[in-house]
Amino acid sequence: MLLDFSFYQTASIALIFMWTGFVRTGLGFGGAALGLPLMLFVHNNPLLWLPMISIHLLFFSGLTLLNRLNNVDWGYLRYSLIYIIPPAIIGVFGLINLPVFLLDGLIYSITLFYGFNWLFNRGIKSKHVWVDKGLLILGGYIAGISLTGAPLMVAVYMRNVNKVQLRDTLFVLWFILVSIKMTTFVALSVDLHFLTALKLLPIAAIGHFLGLKAHNVIMRNDLLFKRWIGGGLVAVSTLGLLELYSSYLRQLF
Repeated sequence: MLLDFSFYQTASIALIFMWTGFVRTGLGFGGAALGLPLMLFVHNNPLLWLPMISIHLLFFSGLTLLNRLNNVDWGYLRYSLIYIIPPAIIGVFGLINLPVFLLDGLIYSITLFYGFNWLFNRGIKSKHVWVDKGLLILGGYIAGISLTGAPLMVAVYMRNVNKVQLRDTLFVLWFILVSIKMTTFVALSVDLHFLTALKLLPIAAIGHFLGLKAHNVIMRNDLLFKRWIGGGLVAVSTLGLLELYSSYLRQLF
């Protein structure tokens, strides 16, 4: 697949996958949410990128958890999955059946919402049990349709899981959700672009290990890091939406 892109597109893909690896381990979540909008600028079909992101997430989350399963809050994870898994399965079928235009618009819109929240330090917060359940359900659906539902579910997990166990518990959650998505892809004969994902694995690994090294520093400067990222997400998502709708209007007229 990489042979179908120009040199500059291939270089961009490599940098984006390195970035997703860095974010995934640096923050503990958000690799897809912060990487997918950039990938859509290279090629605007989410079904090209999401299987490869999923393969990388399975590999790196499994690698990270290899000796850390004893640091997972299994009780809260089991409880939350009751609300997350059913809408996530519905979301996967939406990903496969919705038109590309609607999927791209949804992804850019969700990312724009995250960007404004982070830019203006208006983090998603949950203070009530019924809000927790609503965010888990919505986050599960968005994770199913685009793998960008992490910030919604993280808002709930941050309130209910000890900070020391948070990242490892989230990694198990991502592993379960991506396993469901990949199983559905295989059952419906969706092209996983497995060889391309393997070729990009060493590139993503660089970002993964840089993220591991930077995790503590990022956590100490969490608000500043998110504010910079939020500004970038607003710019990228706004440009993406403008390009998407201008392209749609050109097709109409």
